[in-house]
Amino acid sequence: MDEIDLLGTIQKKIPELSKGQKRIAKFLIEDYDKAIYLTASKLGEITGVSESTVVRFAIELGFDGYPKLQRALEELVKIKLTAVQRIKVSSDRIKKSEKSILKAVLESDSERIHSTLSEINEEVFEKCVSEILLAKKVYIFGGRSSFSLASFFQFYLNLMISDAVLINSYASTEIFEQIYKIDDEDLFIGMSFPRYSQRTIKAMEYAHKKGAFTIAITDSKVSPLVRFADLSLIARSDMVSFVDSLVAPLSVVNALLVGISVSKKDEIMKNLDNLERIWNECDVYTSKAP
Repeated sequence: MDEIDLLGTIQKKIPELSKGQKRIAKFLIEDYDKAIYLTASKLGEITGVSESTVVRFAIELGFDGYPKLQRALEELVKIKLTAVQRIKVSSDRIKKSEKSILKAVLESDSERIHSTLSEINEEVFEKCVSEILLAKKVYIFGGRSSFSLASFFQFYLNLMISDAVLINSYASTEIFEQIYKIDDEDLFIGMSFPRYSQRTIKAMEYAHKKGAFTIAITDSKVSPLVRFADLSLIARSDMVSFVDSLVAPLSVVNALLVGISVSKKDEIMKNLDNLERIWNECDVYTSKAP
């Protein structure tokens, strides 16, 4: 089921539900952000039904069980909450965990990396590396908070291939001015995480329509970028206050850079050797010991 349409699905199901299940449905529609922390037993207690009724409700919606429904609600929270609501939800989460902010955030980031590692498709990853190396020109775009991720990727990729372009995202019209020449020999990489950037989605759609090979780096298979992507790399993200945690996506980007560097090792070593001479001549890096 598409998490984005989850609340609409629950609303439509209400006439078919039992009295107890209707109470669960009402609670989820009004307080879905609270439900992501509740066990089936606790949700049943709050809505005045048994734990088994909660499990049957999840199955009625088409999920394998309550944990899958809970996961869908987590995705919904990431997509729909405003910045102010995100602060409240993350604050409540940390309070409930009874951990320090530092420990809670670092543990959450660690979990996102482990989750990404267990779920990412290595064949798709290798195919992404191959397609980047085959492309005549690589366009990289990440809107809003993902711009820093895109900038990091382009900085290192530009040292390895002849034409890697970072798309500036200041104005929507400027985005299309930068990619209007894109064609079927080029590759477009779009990066976006909840709340998804509309500009990134539109740019990805345009590149796809122009015949360019498209790669999405995003957090979920139901991300709006995926439908315009030839390949998708799923990297888990999470909310830290209103700040997006991009630790796992950054690890995936780093892995892509390493994969490309290994494939072009001899050429890259030659390029870097030339660059080292230029950097030394221009005093780019300090040579003094600390």
